[in-house]
Amino acid sequence: MQPPTLPIRPRRLAATSVTVTAAVGAALLGAPAQAATYGTPTIVLSTAYLSGAVGSTGDPKISVTVSQSGAKNSALTVTASASSDSTVAATGDVTITGTGSTRTVAVTAEHQGYTDLTLKVTGLGGAYATKTLHYAASATVQNAPGTRYLTGASDASAAVDVGGGYVVVGDDENNTLRLYDRNSSGAPVRTWDFSAELGVSREIDIEAAARVGDTIYWTGSMGNSKSGSLRPDRSTLFTTKVTGSGATTQLTLGGFYQGLRDDLIAWDEANDDRFGFAAGAAPGQVPKQIDGFNVEGMEFAPDSTGTAYIAFRAPLVPPQTDGKALLVPVTNLDTLVAGSPDTAVHATFGDPITMDLGGLSIRDIRKNALNQYVIVAGSWAADDNSDSYALYSWDGVAADAPTLLRSLPTTDPGAWESVVDIPDLTVPGAQVQLITDAGSADLYGDGTEAKDLAHDEWKKSRTTWFTVS
Repeated sequence: MQPPTLPIRPRRLAATSVTVTAAVGAALLGAPAQAATYGTPTIVLSTAYLSGAVGSTGDPKISVTVSQSGAKNSALTVTASASSDSTVAATGDVTITGTGSTRTVAVTAEHQGYTDLTLKVTGLGGAYATKTLHYAASATVQNAPGTRYLTGASDASAAVDVGGGYVVVGDDENNTLRLYDRNSSGAPVRTWDFSAELGVSREIDIEAAARVGDTIYWTGSMGNSKSGSLRPDRSTLFTTKVTGSGATTQLTLGGFYQGLRDDLIAWDEANDDRFGFAAGAAPGQVPKQIDGFNVEGMEFAPDSTGTAYIAFRAPLVPPQTDGKALLVPVTNLDTLVAGSPDTAVHATFGDPITMDLGGLSIRDIRKNALNQYVIVAGSWAADDNSDSYALYSWDGVAADAPTLLRSLPTTDPGAWESVVDIPDLTVPGAQVQLITDAGSADLYGDGTEAKDLAHDEWKKSRTTWFTVS
């Protein structure tokens, strides 16, 4: 007998809550997934102002930092999308390198003038952002491939090598000392201004510098203003102590002395007014006259750490077109700045030295460890390239005449002002690096002197190398 067949009852399942993402649901249904959301890209320029020169291969560059939320930096594209004056530089003249968050932007100038360049970052999802780079281009110069530009100031007037490829540069329009890479164009990597510690409220008119060991001596021009007004702060002689070298160089203030101008005038008066210092420095007298009073160079005597030659731009001796350049040895320069500025120490002087530089005066003087000197000779009058300039060598001995090394180009803007350092002049092909004071130059063809430009990034001094042996 078969057992009875029981009816099969359906099993009741427990209630279950299931959450499915929209993306998964869409995938299950065969529909496309929702697109990822990206933020608006950002673009930040290291500076909004940049200068260049026509034909230059060593111009400054800027950095651009970009980002976009939700996207890798390598997915972002940076381009130049517009130029307000493509004759100065077009979008195709902008080169952008790098693939990460920071890109490097370089501009090749086509013509002297100004243009605003639009830099655009495009991110994922088509979003983009822009920034404006204000660009200024100066005209082409001789030896453009070997030219570099020190930006941030235009009135370089004294320079001292601090090793490691770096140089500290003084300025005659303000009291800032600037540390530059001497082989590359660009802004200073470090600056110092000791005005407060020196107690000066106006420009020192820094025109000369010399280094002994870890000490750099700096001096103002000691002259009146260009209108003939007395400027006591320009009589400041001060020292800075160097620690480190190269890019790590640091300067600290040493001593200072503000009586050297008065000492020079008193010494000259005691010697029958041989050079007319009192008359040249009198109120109302312009310093850059053939019979004026204006210092532009300083260097130590051979093998000395205390006696230094003070080199004059004016006067010539005698004050006429074929006059000779003047050096006055200060025999106790080290003790002048060693004590309190309130002490009764005064400068002492050696026999003055005059030298025939073809009617030119001294714009800078520098020596090396071999006691080989190089003198930058230029006009007592010109602040630009309107008169002759030349380089001379000298052995530092008063009785020995200087030797003409070469003339310097005068078709380019700026006055030759500073020698960085001196190589061994007996080595064939030895080169000397010079820096211009371009403060009076119309760099961009708009009639504005460089010292009066609205943006420091457009101010610049030019540096280049000249073969002297």
